[in-house]
Amino acid sequence: MDSVSDTAIRDVVIVGGGTAGWMAAAALAQHLRHTPVTITVVESSEIGTIGVGEATIPTIRRFYAQLGMTDADVMGATEASCKLGIRFVGWGGTGSDFIHPFGLYGQDLNGVGFHNYWMKQRQSGDATPLAAYSLGASLAKAGKFTEPSPNPPSSLSVFDWALHLDASLFAKHLRAYAEASGVKRIDARIGGVDLRPSDGFIEALVLDDGRKVAGDLFVDCSGFRGLLIGEAMGSAYEDWGRWLDCDAAFAVQSKNAPGSEPVPYTRVTAHSAGWQWGIPLRHRAGNGLVFSSRHMTDQEALDALMPNLMGKPITEPRRIGFRPGRRDRAWVKNCVALGLSAGFLEPLESTSIALIENGIERLKALFPDRTFAPAVVDEFNDQSAREMERTRDFIILHYWLNGRDEPFWRERREAEIPDTLRKKVELWKARGQFVRYRWEMFHPASWLAIYDGFDRMPDRIDPAVEGVPARDLDVSLQQMRAAIADAVARTPSHGAFLSQFASPKAA
Repeated sequence: MDSVSDTAIRDVVIVGGGTAGWMAAAALAQHLRHTPVTITVVESSEIGTIGVGEATIPTIRRFYAQLGMTDADVMGATEASCKLGIRFVGWGGTGSDFIHPFGLYGQDLNGVGFHNYWMKQRQSGDATPLAAYSLGASLAKAGKFTEPSPNPPSSLSVFDWALHLDASLFAKHLRAYAEASGVKRIDARIGGVDLRPSDGFIEALVLDDGRKVAGDLFVDCSGFRGLLIGEAMGSAYEDWGRWLDCDAAFAVQSKNAPGSEPVPYTRVTAHSAGWQWGIPLRHRAGNGLVFSSRHMTDQEALDALMPNLMGKPITEPRRIGFRPGRRDRAWVKNCVALGLSAGFLEPLESTSIALIENGIERLKALFPDRTFAPAVVDEFNDQSAREMERTRDFIILHYWLNGRDEPFWRERREAEIPDTLRKKVELWKARGQFVRYRWEMFHPASWLAIYDGFDRMPDRIDPAVEGVPARDLDVSLQQMRAAIADAVARTPSHGAFLSQFASPKAA
């Protein structure tokens, strides 16, 4: 029997830099720091990166904290602003406007979800919106920001936050960390891939100058192309276009207006055949329009996007074509795909970087040896597939619940949805309960935010709430609203919070 040292992974080769590649390099360097593993990133400075967006969800902060980085470190290095959630404008029809916050709504009681108490109060004629019971949503709407209390006095004080960051500066920051941790970088194009004749495993990358880079484990971060996982290893791509019709985007950067301060949320505005994003950073803004090429031409997309930027454009609009879907296997033999190589969902809920994070965490937990046990590979693939499918369902929900009247939006509303999503929606409608799965990115509070934003509440409230005295409930809800309003009033503006961070150039 081989000893552990005989079968241990010695050389990890990461194909592609960018956000995914340098996140993987930094995280694996930290995780394997007490081992003799060598990590090499092969990327070409001649090839641009797609970028996976500049808006994140709160998991990003846990990711870089594991590397020993503080919020101040990353915000200072990436021109970041704070993100309390996502503001949806026009998705429910004319005048529709709601925020999906990173936080809770109200206080659950006796094992019964708060939304049941709120619904009972609404039956009595109280029109107070559910968002009034969310500190995260209330802060975002007011343009305020502060860090959450480490010891919140009640669930009313619980909210989370993420970053709007410059993805290129984030990759640069991670690269510096990774190289300081011993990661090697080779700047070259890849001309081919050598496979072992005996078993089809990747033996080495062949660079365009003839050099070869051998390895034991290869991590494909080559983007949509899937140079290793698709072209070399033959993992097929499962197309989800029947559920997610948008297949293109234009992206453009703009200058911030003088004297303006970034809002603490991502704005996503519905258009006739897609939606526009607005992401405020400290030094500029990111703008883009995601659209269906079946319903909108490129020129129509640009005509919708360019007059509605967050400031004067400072780059030319760049077109990005994509196919929503995933690889049928994210891990084949000795090749693991992360990021766009593994699959893609449109950036509606800022999931791309989070999917990279979770893929890295899975790889760390299931880090193989050179036997590449099938049980390890199969578990990674199963977890990856389930997470992508459940994230997909959450994105589909936004389209399926829409209240707009253009052909694109009517099609999305009338389209069939996956059985996994239908099961969730039917249980919510019938009983106001949430289906929970393992490997699911979005938790009940997020589903509640979307259901409420589109005014899709359950048919009935929990029977345990029926007998709650109306007066007692009214007093409790008034106290909750007052506590949140007081907290918002005492919180400084988002701009005041950001003033403590110097820009990278100034630093």
